[in-house]
Amino acid sequence: MTEPRAALGRRFQSILETIGATPVVKINRLSPEGVDLFVKAEFFNPGASVKDRLALSIIEHGERTGALKPGQTVIEATSGNTGIGLAMVCAAKGYPFVCTMIETFSIERRKLMRYLGAKVILTPKEEKGVGMVRKAKELAEANGWFLARQFETEANADIHEKTTGPEILADFDGHRLDAFVTGFGTGGTVTGVARVLRQHRPDTKIILSEPDTAQMLASGTPQERATDGSAAATHPAWSPHPIQGWSPDFIPLVLQESIDKKLYDALIPVKGEDGIHWAKRLAAEEGILTGISGGSTFAVAHDLAQQAEIGSAILCMLPDTAERYLSTPLFADISAEMNDEEVAIFNGPII
Repeated sequence: MTEPRAALGRRFQSILETIGATPVVKINRLSPEGVDLFVKAEFFNPGASVKDRLALSIIEHGERTGALKPGQTVIEATSGNTGIGLAMVCAAKGYPFVCTMIETFSIERRKLMRYLGAKVILTPKEEKGVGMVRKAKELAEANGWFLARQFETEANADIHEKTTGPEILADFDGHRLDAFVTGFGTGGTVTGVARVLRQHRPDTKIILSEPDTAQMLASGTPQERATDGSAAATHPAWSPHPIQGWSPDFIPLVLQESIDKKLYDALIPVKGEDGIHWAKRLAAEEGILTGISGGSTFAVAHDLAQQAEIGSAILCMLPDTAERYLSTPLFADISAEMNDEEVAIFNGPII
């Protein structure tokens, strides 16, 4: 009998206490023979993505340092998941929240933020990620708001060093872990987890991925930066890609530590269509709902597993849930109406 995940004997004082401690789940039907493939299911966070960790860390860091004042409005540029996490944290703590977001990101994200009480300011697609960041800075300065700065803040990688990394150590204590696979949005996950794995599991290979049409890291071209470390311009190696939440049009400062200190062992490009393919297969064959970014990470992990020696164990990050992508190509062939097979079932057996 399959036992449910235990969460008994504790009453949480706030939704924020439920952030983190996400499960590692074994892949059964899609794993190559003789290789253990696992996913870290970040959609178990209350806001359904890994960015809940970052959102809580940013707000509590601002409170501790005094940078964030009681009742002050918080603002951030986001592709969606960080914004949803910040909207949730701000709602629970009583801070107004405003986000700037490129107009092309999925409408589910802006609706979820507004549902959580946030204001969503859409920026022109032509201005890319740099444009939404610029707008957030302008509004913060003009209104005296607290700018979260997810792409530069030390609170980003620190929370993954304090929580995500130790969780992985605990889940693989006494067990083999040959590789950890992730993509990057801000760079906080890979940087924070790598700090932990390099120290405690140095034999574990850290594999980073980026979209094949936006290979900024593989290009070796440095990111042009402003004096505060933020991106000053779109990176010349970037071009549009379908993996929302991954690889903005610049290399975040948080990721720069991983680059400078060589915190990852390999960099593997992935096609957006492969991410969509594997996200769908995870749903249909494993019962696991993840988005395009999760499917893309899994695509890389699955390829590695096929090449790995018997007995290997590979862990990949699934950053968020599929429900955040209902209006994207991930669900393009999923109809709301009955298909022919469903109509035939409705009509009953033909005699």
